[in-house]
Amino acid sequence: MASTVVVGAGIIGVAVAYELQRRGKQVTLLDRSAPGSGASFGNMASIAVTEFMPASRPGIFAQMPKWMLDPEGPVRVRPTYMIKLIPWFLRFLSASRPSRLRELEAAGATLCRRVHEDLDALLKETGLRHMLSANGCLSLYADEAEFRADREHMEVLERFGFRHEILGANAIRDLEPAVTTTIGKAVLFPDNRSVADPYRFVVALADKFRLLGGLIEEGEVVEFDHGEKGVVGLRLADGRRLPVSEIVLAAGAYTGRLSARLKEYIPLETERGYHTQIMDPGISMRHSIIWPARAFMVTPTAGGIRVGGTVEMAGLDAPPDYRRAEVLVKRARQALPELQLRQTTQWMGHRPALPDTIPVMGPSAKRNNVWYATGHGHLGLTYAATTGRLMADLITGVEPPVDMKPYRVDRF
Repeated sequence: MASTVVVGAGIIGVAVAYELQRRGKQVTLLDRSAPGSGASFGNMASIAVTEFMPASRPGIFAQMPKWMLDPEGPVRVRPTYMIKLIPWFLRFLSASRPSRLRELEAAGATLCRRVHEDLDALLKETGLRHMLSANGCLSLYADEAEFRADREHMEVLERFGFRHEILGANAIRDLEPAVTTTIGKAVLFPDNRSVADPYRFVVALADKFRLLGGLIEEGEVVEFDHGEKGVVGLRLADGRRLPVSEIVLAAGAYTGRLSARLKEYIPLETERGYHTQIMDPGISMRHSIIWPARAFMVTPTAGGIRVGGTVEMAGLDAPPDYRRAEVLVKRARQALPELQLRQTTQWMGHRPALPDTIPVMGPSAKRNNVWYATGHGHLGLTYAATTGRLMADLITGVEPPVDMKPYRVDRF
């Protein structure tokens, strides 16, 4: 029997599938691997409502030449991938126009203002509230120059009314004693939270989806079958055919390959991110920390401490370069000098990156029964509950509580 099929079982796909099933749809969640096995397995576990600013803002452009020339810089483009990246980068440049930046900031802030309302509702109804921490995130600055360099960020937060508090050295170490005494200033973001284990959160939500009657299938989509009313079936790599009544493409960085088969081209790239999970770190932490000038994040999650960050543009198929993870750990130890590297694992995952930073959420511009929920970048976990709510509204014919035009697929 044909059903609503959500392609992609990361946090976005699972959240959409759960909300649609809860509202009475018969949903099949389809992925080539088990729920939570992709980017959701190794993200930085952060509900980061203050991090919605477009990556194409002036402060980033000012630092990019220095970053690109630094082999240990926070942004790296593999030389073999540079030519392929040109069309995406041209759209990235277009997103830097002042008028466009203001529109993108507003679109990101609109989503982030909804995050806790939607997330609290999801956690309450699924019984998963215990998986969200009550502590915020600290942004670290070694000196006044670093703080001034991040002032653009603070001004955007002030304009949209997001809470933050400037702290001095003593207050920092009252909150996190493990932070080095060389850090003279920090900003506390009290509304940024972290998840106890992002992978287990996805798995738990997928289990709740299944308890509502949802189906989970493993398989890789290789082709679409078309009929008079749109897509009527999915062809899988193992030869199976899955009949569909409608489709939500939520396959993260892989969504672009699927949309291209529908002749709908989305400028979706992968920002490859790395982490090191340290299960015996020798220190304890209650807050996440970020150090903007050094471009890394440390989060207590998954039973240990996770060090991650960086952006590597190298496509979906290149092998990992774990030197990127080692650089992040070296920098984390500058902030946390007593951090020990015992029982460690390394990981690389694919963040789905659009050149204007905000996600695609809404109907296909070319197929009647195809929907997109992709391109959430660094904020997949942050936006997940809100995306589930908004996509379910659209698909079930309910008027969403926000204007969805900024997130349309044909905006590029």
